[in-house]
Amino acid sequence: MLRPSARFALTALLAAACAPAAAYVVSINPGPRSAFLRVGDGGAGTFLDSDGRPGESGVVNRVSVTVPAAAVGAGARPMSANTTQRTSSYDSYTFCDADEVYVGGFVRGNNGLSDGVLIVDAPASLIAADGQTIPLSQISWTSTGNGDGTAAQPVPAGAFDDTAGPQTLATVRRNTWRESCLRFSYANGQVVGAGTYEARVVYTLSVP
Repeated sequence: MLRPSARFALTALLAAACAPAAAYVVSINPGPRSAFLRVGDGGAGTFLDSDGRPGESGVVNRVSVTVPAAAVGAGARPMSANTTQRTSSYDSYTFCDADEVYVGGFVRGNNGLSDGVLIVDAPASLIAADGQTIPLSQISWTSTGNGDGTAAQPVPAGAFDDTAGPQTLATVRRNTWRESCLRFSYANGQVVGAGTYEARVVYTLSVP
């Protein structure tokens, strides 16, 4: 089984509270069994439209939000990302904007290779140092890409589950390159105590 993975951190910082285009999917040539996944600023190597070779990196990016005391529990807040990756790993096109997280990859193989499955493995909650929690389902994302218009994205919009464990996000068809840009949001739908709440999630492209 092929399982390239990328790690990702999520943080919520809360102050003290008183209570017509097509999405980007490209056919690639069949070849030896392989899979590649890039999330955020992970390594890419050389561009895939030039038959480049994928790279590898252990970068862990962070998405975070700071909620002022007066706004705790008062509705959705956009999250910021510390990613710098804006360009496609396929052809270097400027595909993502600031505070978006680039997700791109492929599954390659000859006849008989199964399609890949993109999953995210996450805990049920963000946790503060004192043990307080926020359900991870309070964090959601939209999915887009410059030039894609309103077309359905390879990685659909969604939200994290409220249970720990793997969550299926998308199917990656054999011999295709697919990419999307994710923008995260914190629902801020409950009053919680002051603190830094953290969780780490891992994205994996798995090919049976």
